[in-house]
Amino acid sequence: MPHELDRILISLRQLSPTEFNEALFKLNEAVMQAAMFGVGDARSKDVIEILCKVGEEGDKAVADFTLTFDKVKLTPGQFRISEEDLEKAHAEISEDLLKSLRQAIENVRRYQTEIFIGSKNTHPGIKYTPIERVGICVPGASAPLPSTVIMTAVPAMVAGVRQIAVVSPPRYKRSIHPVILAVCHELGIDEVYRIGGAQAVAALAFGTDTVEKVFKIVGPGNQWVQTAKQKVFGIVDIDSIAGPSEVLIIANDDAKTTWVAADMLSQAEHDPGSAILFTDSQKLGEEVLKELKKQVMQLDRTRETTECLKKFSKIAVFENIQNVIEAANIVAPEHLQIQCGDKSREIADKIENAGAVFIGDYSPVAVGDYWAGPSHTLPTGMTAKFFSALSANDFIKSTSIIEYDKEKLAESADDIIRLAEVEGLDAHAKSIRIRQETRQQ
Repeated sequence: MPHELDRILISLRQLSPTEFNEALFKLNEAVMQAAMFGVGDARSKDVIEILCKVGEEGDKAVADFTLTFDKVKLTPGQFRISEEDLEKAHAEISEDLLKSLRQAIENVRRYQTEIFIGSKNTHPGIKYTPIERVGICVPGASAPLPSTVIMTAVPAMVAGVRQIAVVSPPRYKRSIHPVILAVCHELGIDEVYRIGGAQAVAALAFGTDTVEKVFKIVGPGNQWVQTAKQKVFGIVDIDSIAGPSEVLIIANDDAKTTWVAADMLSQAEHDPGSAILFTDSQKLGEEVLKELKKQVMQLDRTRETTECLKKFSKIAVFENIQNVIEAANIVAPEHLQIQCGDKSREIADKIENAGAVFIGDYSPVAVGDYWAGPSHTLPTGMTAKFFSALSANDFIKSTSIIEYDKEKLAESADDIIRLAEVEGLDAHAKSIRIRQETRQQ
């Protein structure tokens, strides 16, 4: 009897190349559409309306939309979490959890410090300055996401950002989950607001009487949040448009099928989440499908995860590993795992487009999500072709420094005047010529 997951397995042995490529194209399209609302989507217009209302009415609109979407009535004076509540949350988490959080923070801080370019530059022609004020969006998911705070705030701190504001919707007992508050307190972040959605993005981008405007907004979120971030880009900077969490696993017959299936489910359980396996082995593909059917039934959220597998996931069997690599670079996944035995490193060297690459059997995505050091805020929906993993380097801006003396300007004056005149910018040319005339007097 056919199983509902059978159709996620596609193979060039059963499909024509055109049918095979069309199936992968439709999958990528579905993942990208789940990131934010399209231009023709009525909800995109709703986001614009939310942004405009907050821009015009400030705190009142934020409170109104919080009541509408989160079913929580707050006054502007209740938006910000008190210092007492932050301290209380920190005091109540277990010592074991606090120890793990502190080590994760240290791992991220060390890695971000090592890759930070702002403190390493010695060229006199450029100056790096940290962005003064940053806003962080933390999703109000069914489970707390303290790792999101760590992976966004710590890179900003390494860069020298002085002001960090965290926003998260009041989904836990009309407030924010205490674990998130505890992490904020541990990091020394005392500006935390129990607001979320497009209205929180608007408050950060435009500023209100209660929420001071920021200059960059980072962090994940649902379609409302990501669409809002896209709309305010230019008024503020953003990290990227983050869609459903995704993993692409490249595996051959050396891979352990139970591990591959478990790694796929670790992303599909995000709801929405995308899990894709590219392989050159029909046998492996079929065995992983069997494992998915078995393991998904053992999860707490079987139905939701199964739906994600059906909507956003595939097991694709290619003719050879070279075709797998080429297709992987086209997909440009958020997370790319390579489980191909002693060939894993060789394959990794051929990957050009991915948010993060996890090499070998013992490098599952969860290592990067919580522990290794690189930020888990990564480009999704094929945007790894032009976006990068969030890092400390995203929280600085560069200023060009130009300092000529009299002699150096004299050496270049004729060339500069000639270039200005060919563009018809006479005043530009005169700004150089007047200095030369004065010099000759």
